[in-house]
Order: sequence, then C-alpha cells, then structure tokens
Amino acid sequence: MAEVNVSLGERSYTIYIGNALLPNYVERLPHKLNQQLLVITNPTISQYYLKPLLKSFAGHQVKVFEMRDGEQFKSLDSYAEAMDILIDAGFNRDCGIIALGGGVVGDLAGFVASTFQRGVDFYQIPTTLLSQVDSSVGGKTAVNHPQGKNLIGAFYQPKSVVIDIDCLQTLTERDYRSGLAEIVKYGVIYDADFFQWLEQHTEELNQQDPAALTYAIQRSCEIKAEIVALDEREKGLRALLNLGHTFGHAIEAATEYGAWTHGEAVAAGIIIASKLSEVTQRLNSSDFRRIKDLLLALGLPTKGPQMPWQNWLDYMQRDKKVKDGQLHFVLPVAIGQAEVVSTVEHNTVAAVITECC
Repeated sequence: MAEVNVSLGERSYTIYIGNALLPNYVERLPHKLNQQLLVITNPTISQYYLKPLLKSFAGHQVKVFEMRDGEQFKSLDSYAEAMDILIDAGFNRDCGIIALGGGVVGDLAGFVASTFQRGVDFYQIPTTLLSQVDSSVGGKTAVNHPQGKNLIGAFYQPKSVVIDIDCLQTLTERDYRSGLAEIVKYGVIYDADFFQWLEQHTEELNQQDPAALTYAIQRSCEIKAEIVALDEREKGLRALLNLGHTFGHAIEAATEYGAWTHGEAVAAGIIIASKLSEVTQRLNSSDFRRIKDLLLALGLPTKGPQMPWQNWLDYMQRDKKVKDGQLHFVLPVAIGQAEVVSTVEHNTVAAVITECC
C-alpha cells in the first residue's frame, strides 16, 4: 500500500492507495471513526461496494443516502435530501460523512459535511479514476447551479482518502478514459518527466495494467498534494490545476451535464487551451502536437462541440476563474509548465475555439 501525505498543518491527512482496502476500511484509518455515520453514494456504486464497507461499521449508527447518478444531480435538491436524513436521524456535530463514489458523490458529500452543524468530519472513498486522481484530494466541495458548474461550495479538507484500485474494475470504458484526462493534466502543467512516462506507457494504461495504473494514480496524487500544500485556497499555483477546465465547464454546462463526461470536456478544453497558447506564441508547435497525440492515444476527444461564440462567452464569464470582469486562462507554456493569462483578446479565443470545435 502506498501513502501520500497532504501537508496542511493541523488539517493534514493521508491518501492510502492499494488493493482490497474497502473490506478492512476501519482498520486502515489511523484514528477512531465517528459513532454516527452517513454514507453518501449512488445506486451504480452501492451495488458493488456498499455492503463490504458497511460490514466494517459494526456497532456504529449508520445511515445511507443514495443520490441519483449523474452530474445533473450534484444539486441543491440532493444537498437538501442529505440534510433531511441527517436532521431526521438526530445526528450531532460529532458525526462523520463518508463519500463512497466518484466526483459527483464526493463533491456533494464534502459540501454537506462542510455545512452541517457548521462542519463535521468528512472521509473520501473515491471509486472512479477521475475522483481518485483529482476531486477527492484537496478539499474542493460544491454543488452545481443551472447557470454554471460548482458555483456553490466551500474548501473543506477530508480526514483521509482511501483509494482502492480494485474499484476501477467496475468502471465503464468511457468513465475510465475520463480519468486519464486529469492524469495527463498533471504532466502538462507540472511534471515533464511524468508526461514522458505517460507517452511511453499508453498501451499499459489503455489495458489498465495494475502496475502502471498504480504509479499513475500515486504520482498524480503526489503532484496535487504538493500543489495544495503550497496554495490550498487557489490564490496562485493551485489555479494551474484548472488547465482545460474553463472551456470544459462551459461544455458541460452547455450540454446540461449529461452529453459529455467531465474528463471528456477537460480533454477538449486542454486542446483549446494548448492551441490558444500556441497561437499566442507561448507554446511551441511540437509540444502542442505531443499533448494532442497523447490525448488521442488514450482515446480522449480532442474536438469540442460546436456552439455560437456568445454561448461560450456567457458560460465562461460565469466561471470562478473570472476576476475583475476578466477571463483568466491556464495556458501551457511548455511540457511540465503552465501559467495563468488574462491578456488574450476575445476574438483570438473565438478563432481558436472555432478551429478546435
């Protein structure tokens, strides 16, 4: 079992990565688990992993909230349902919220934990590749609004993250590949050696080779942990983790959080951002080609959906990266290096989007 520490002072926690971790979940934790527990999951996940987890909770008062499956249900309605369960059960501020699922479940559960009784303990058990390498680490929690993704939320760190790689065996091919997009992101923005390793191991990752997958997850978590430790609340460095997300979130919102997975939208967004960087002479053409070729080799989309420029602009202007009325874009400037840019003319952005969609 591998361990990655997220160093945040008194809010530090450990990410545990390995196989067959769920059946002995309680024993894996370095501290006593709360007596009152709410497990938030969904029917897709619970059919495989809920019973093995609940067996380890003997003697605890446990409630389960199975939210509906899909990004469109990461909503205030689902948040209210979870709150009703907690209040009706008489849970107090010593309870714990456990997220058993992907990014949607984790984001909602974290927001519930951050606001119930002004904040209760929160535990992440991510079951998708995307959530294992990204959303479960770093403390971003949120629900969506019809006009934009993750507009209602809070920074709230978990007590621990337990990544059982065996959970990936039940992922659809599409959801597995969605997670690979976030893994590629880490290489593009932070670690050129890791990007090269990904280029050299596309076949193993496509075949879900356990050794390659374990390393990719561990290195992704290490990179995110390093960045979060330096900039927890996204004042500077952490903003680089949003590579492709300004465009990707626009795609998701425009397609009503259903037609595109988050990872697919991010992959298309990475291409738009990289092409924008190339056009503005920040990124050389060779590096742009390497980024595009890697995403293609991993079976990810490199073209976004077509929609009018005004629609793109409307969605992007609702994005959290807008500051002082200006759009901010994360642009790669070399493999392993990126920067936040706010000086790109709208007509240039519009032309690049037209070319990439």
